[in-house]
Amino acid sequence: MGLLGKVLHLSKSGNIIVSSLKLRNLPRTGVKAFDSDRIVIGKVSEVFGPVSSPYVSVKPFNKDKEALIGKMVYV
Repeated sequence: MGLLGKVLHLSKSGNIIVSSLKLRNLPRTGVKAFDSDRIVIGKVSEVFGPVSSPYVSVKPFNKDKEALIGKMVYV
C-alpha cells in the first residue's frame, strides 16, 4: 500500500478529489483506495491535471464523504 495523496474536496458529482504526490506510477482506473486505517474508501475513477502534479478522482463507497476531507489516501 502506497501513499496517493491528500483529499482536497468533493466534486459536484460527489467524488473525492485527491491532490496526488509525485508518483512514479499513477494508479489505474478501478484501483481501490484506502484510508490510513486500511479501510477501503472507494475506487479510482479518473486521473487528471498536469503531469507534474496530477489529481485523482475517487468514487467513494462510504456515504460520509465529508469526513475524508484533509485525510491521506493510499492505493
